[in-house]
Amino acid sequence: MRQHLRAGECQRTPSGLQDMRPARTAGFTLVECGVACAVVAVLASLALPALQGRQLRAARFDAVAALTRVQAAQEQHRSHHGLYATELGALRGVAPRSDQGRYTVAIEPLGAEAYRATATATGAQAQDHDCAVIALEVRSGFPTHGPSAACWNR
Repeated sequence: MRQHLRAGECQRTPSGLQDMRPARTAGFTLVECGVACAVVAVLASLALPALQGRQLRAARFDAVAALTRVQAAQEQHRSHHGLYATELGALRGVAPRSDQGRYTVAIEPLGAEAYRATATATGAQAQDHDCAVIALEVRSGFPTHGPSAACWNR
């Protein structure tokens, strides 16, 4: 005699109880997908600021390269004219913007034997608050880097 089973009940067989519930189909539920998306969003929110900070620090090389070019051009100008140049236009191979355009470059005379060259961050690079202005001060051929060695990636 065959018994009628209700949903979720088990049938006794010679080898033991057999579950009569329908097999669960493969896949993810909406809740599982939502939890996975939330975990990804939290991880991304933690990783994004670190990535942006690394990009800003890496972009400082643009300023360092521009200021190094200014220094080389100033030394060349000094060897030909006896004095450092008082404006960027007098220097060969130096532009008022860095190669990648992230910084504006300027020079300021500090006397006959000294000058200060600065690279000021523009655009998205201006978010680099610690090194928004990177400076090179040269007195009698001896450079001083500022505002810190970290800005010069040293």
